Formats: sequence, structure tokens, C-alpha cells
Amino acid sequence: MRKYILIAVVPVLMAGCNKYLDKEPDSTWTSLDTPEKVSQLLGTAYPQSNYMTFCESMSDNVTDKGVGTDEKPNRDSYYFQDVASTEEDSPEAYWRAAYAAIAAANNALVACNHARDSVAYSRQKGEALVCRAYAHFMLVTFFSKAYDAATAATDAGIPYVTEPEDVVMKQYERKTVAYVYEQIEKDLLAGLPLIRDDKYKVPRYHFNQAAAYAFATRFYLYKKDYQKVLDYAAKVFPNGDLADNMRPWNTAYMYMTPAELFNIYSNSSEKANLLLVETPSLWGRYYYSYRFGMNYTKYQEMLGENVTGGSWCFPVYTSGTYNYLIPKMNEFFVKESVNATIGQPYVMVPLFTTEEVLFNRAEANAYLGNNNDALADLNLYASKRIVNYDATTYGITIAGLRTYYGAATNQDALINGVIDFKRVEYVQEGMRWFDLMRYKVPVTHTTVTGETLTLAADDLRRVLQIPASAKTSGIALNPR
Repeated sequence: MRKYILIAVVPVLMAGCNKYLDKEPDSTWTSLDTPEKVSQLLGTAYPQSNYMTFCESMSDNVTDKGVGTDEKPNRDSYYFQDVASTEEDSPEAYWRAAYAAIAAANNALVACNHARDSVAYSRQKGEALVCRAYAHFMLVTFFSKAYDAATAATDAGIPYVTEPEDVVMKQYERKTVAYVYEQIEKDLLAGLPLIRDDKYKVPRYHFNQAAAYAFATRFYLYKKDYQKVLDYAAKVFPNGDLADNMRPWNTAYMYMTPAELFNIYSNSSEKANLLLVETPSLWGRYYYSYRFGMNYTKYQEMLGENVTGGSWCFPVYTSGTYNYLIPKMNEFFVKESVNATIGQPYVMVPLFTTEEVLFNRAEANAYLGNNNDALADLNLYASKRIVNYDATTYGITIAGLRTYYGAATNQDALINGVIDFKRVEYVQEGMRWFDLMRYKVPVTHTTVTGETLTLAADDLRRVLQIPASAKTSGIALNPR
């Protein structure tokens, strides 16, 4: 891991960051002889790596500004090349972090299964199972083709690891995407009933019930089991109340300073954040100043006109001539010692939010033909994001969607609306890449020298390359 000179101390501190300095717990299951020790280990069962840099840089949210911070995870991803970096913010760093999280979950599960009083460890077992499911889900999403029922049984997956390693250079099989999804579902369904919130000091740092159900909505959306998306979305909050748990962008947020926005966006006190994880990352420092990022043209493309006819409430700031940003991701710098000038930058990443549950529900409703319900979700979202929202003036209709997007069917119109709103909501967070992958949308990047780079719908580079070091464990690399 690189060390960084402390150039400027970011004055905004995030709640709970003192845990960065905690001693790493012993991960050997034999030492995990109390539920509290297992819970401590499970704090490391989440991939502590940030995907935002390479995901955002591969997407259609960015362009070549010609100037700016130039680092490999940003540059190589923009050029649709395998990232020639193994450090933070790279796909290889994410691979390592995900399997480290899986190892922690597996050690926790062994401890739970060997405990004399298994009931006392049920909460920990539930969290470990859902953590293991989530880490594998993210790996198969990045390093395999998107789930397609017609090809999943032959598409190469990733190793699904269910036990701690006990030998050096253990050999693994990739098996298939279908197999990986089956194992994810098995772990998820076994873990969900065991998740409880009452033992967590800060539930949003763990798979609490709301976050676990939110994960279920994403998993079943990608699996295209739309009724289950609705079933689990209804469980996220009592009485399905998403509205009161969304970010108040067009009310309270609209009047905050950038410092206040940086402080609240990834804070555990924000109700919209269902699950947070700390990650060693430079994204908070450079996401707006990277050479390949959002400029004025991209800002207008995403945050200019919209189907409501109203104005987006997102505050967009500039830094210099070419850098545009929405204040979201904040860096927390941990010095190596009290008097040190070097250390490690961290970013707290929201893994699941209320807004995603809303989008997943709306998309599922559109595919199930529940047009009025999907439309209601789009209007709910607009009511929280359009300046001076008024339903009479800015209300969304099927006819309006079809006209705005030139859609041939009501379903296409609704899906376009959901994916478009989702793009805006998560700009500069990397989430756009997930939808581009699922829908096999071609992506075109241009350079300041006039070069055109196209990632076609069937381009092999859409699937991230497995680290070359994995070959020693018998894992075949992805074709190029």
C-alpha cells in the first residue's frame, strides 16, 4: 500500500472513524470463543476496497478533460484497458479485498458452527452468511458476464469459497455464473432470517435488516426474479416507508455548504445510508480533478433537461476550469502516528441506500406490468429531487415518458425513466457501470486528440480481468 504525504487536512470527520485505528482482530476461528469476538471479526467481512474509480471511469459519465490528475485506475479504465495497478481503487485491489472479506466470514461461520451454544451466535451466523453472499455477488458482477438465464450455465463464474484456507496455494475452480448465483442465493436465504439489529452499536456498519433486504432487492433484480424484488423491498422499512428515509436533496441538502454535504453524505446518521464500509481510497481526493471525469458537457448531458421539465436540485460546483463535482465523497486521512506527515486516505462508501431500493422496486414493477406502481415510484423520486416540486406542474406520466424517450412501449418508457434517474442520483459514485453492464449498453469514449474508443455490447473487455496472480491458484483468466 502506498503512503501519502499529508498535503492538507480535510476538516470534515466522519462518525466512527476512530475504528480505523483499532487493532485488527485475530481471524483464527479457534480464538473466537465469544459472540462478541465473532462480531469483531465480522467488521472485516466487507470488501474494504472502493470500486468507484474504475466503475465511473469506464462509464459514459466521464470524458477526457485533457488535464487533471492522471492515475492508472482512472486512465486505464477510461481507455477500456486492464488496469495496470494493484493498489487502492484498482480492480485487483477489489478482488483481494473481497476474498479477504470472504475469509473473515468463513472463519466466523466455523466459529459459530463449533460453538457449544449455537443460538447465542445466530446473529453472527446470519451476518457472516450475508457478508459471504455479498462479496461473491460483487466479484461475479465485476469479473464475470452479467447474469443471463440463457447463458449463465456456461458463462465462467468466480470461485465460491465456503471454508477457510488450510493449505498454501489452494486450488480453486471458477465453475459458472449460474452456480455462483445459486450459492449466493443459498447463503442469502439462510442468513436473512438470522439478521438482527439490536446488538450493533452502529448498525449501518453491518448488515442490519434494512441493508440485508436491500441487498436482496439488488440480487433478485440482477437475477430477473422481479416479484422477489418487490417482496424484499417491502421489508426494508416498516410499512414500506421509503419516502421518509430518502436523502432530502431538494429541502435540507439544498441549503447546505459543501463542507456540510461532505460531512453528511456518507455519515451513519444519514437515514438513507443503509450500509457503509470504510475503504483505503484516493477517490475522495481526486474524483472531481481526475483527468477523465465530469466536465461541463457531461454535466449538461446528465443534469440538464429531464422528463419532469423541472430543474434538478443537486448542487454542482466547479474547481478550476474543467472540474465539476457534487459534494459527496469525503476523504478521511489517517496518519501513521500522532506527529506523522504520512498516512493513508480513506473514503466511507455507501454500499446500499434507500434510493436504490426505490429504483429496484420501480424497475421490477415495470417488468411485471405494474405501470402505475412504477410511475408512482418515479414521481416519488422526482418529488425529492426537483426544485420547488409541484405534482401538477412536474408530475410524470406514461405519455410524457414515451414522448421524452421516444419509447415504443410503456415498459420501455418506464425502464428508461428509472435508469436515467438512477444515473443522475449516483453520478460520481460508479453505480452507472452496473446498469451499463446489465443492459449491455455500448459505451464510447473520446480523447482530446480525437481518438474514439468504443466498448461494444459484446466486447470481452466489459468483464474485468482476473488478477494474474490468481493463476497460481488454478484460476483461468478472462479472455481478451
